[in-house]
Amino acid sequence: MPYKNLLDLHTHTDNSFDGHHSAVFLCETAAARHLRAVGFTDHVEMDFYRAQNFDRTAKQSYFEIVKARSAFRGKLIVCAGAELGQPTYNPAESESLVQQYSYDVVNGSIHNLRGKKDFWFLPREEYENGGADRLLREYFGEMLLLAQWGKFDVLSHLTYPLRYIAGEHGIPVDLARYAEQIDAVLEAAIKNKLALEINASGLRQKLAQTMPGEDIVRRFRQLGGERVTVCSDAHYADDLGAGLEQGMDLALRCGFTHMTLYQKREPMPIEIV
Repeated sequence: MPYKNLLDLHTHTDNSFDGHHSAVFLCETAAARHLRAVGFTDHVEMDFYRAQNFDRTAKQSYFEIVKARSAFRGKLIVCAGAELGQPTYNPAESESLVQQYSYDVVNGSIHNLRGKKDFWFLPREEYENGGADRLLREYFGEMLLLAQWGKFDVLSHLTYPLRYIAGEHGIPVDLARYAEQIDAVLEAAIKNKLALEINASGLRQKLAQTMPGEDIVRRFRQLGGERVTVCSDAHYADDLGAGLEQGMDLALRCGFTHMTLYQKREPMPIEIV
């Protein structure tokens, strides 16, 4: 179904280590594709915040987003944001960062377990012989701590490890085994009034589903969740807005009537249809 309100609140500029295009070019692309709003949420990996210069790239990212927002005022809603990776591994600096800049939206995510590399880099051997189960149980434990900390706006790609376990390596995962842990994460998110992100990037990858999938989004609604966002998680201009309509279809099927737009960290409900 075509939608008039396309909001892509999780995208990356070239100020992310894996981003490829400037904020201005991405704004041009967003406007050409008739998006109503785009949110730039460049990576700030808090467990490596100073060691890998994320303090500097966060500053540069914010500066360039504000410039782009000024240039496109009246044409496109441009949200200044950040994706805080592992903020609970470095809570003091995480809290300081979100107070330092006038962000519109802050995403919280976990890309790696403590002392381990990003799931992206773990070899297949780490997931075999029960390894995937152990890692997922630890991951959902960290996601619970993240949701309980709750000093951000959007809980990002809740099932992130599946992109690599099930997607890249083809190892099947039965999420029903983690239902109690996932429910605890969702309940903590609801308590802290966080939005659950429907991350559509998996639709264009081997995973071939959103993160999280429909069952978890529906469960979030059943437990009383009220806020969702839909995003492409684009790292290239070509992917900007990709999967938004499928994600909005999913949100409607799960009982949501609104998406959430953030302005100055304040949630604004926007009708899906």
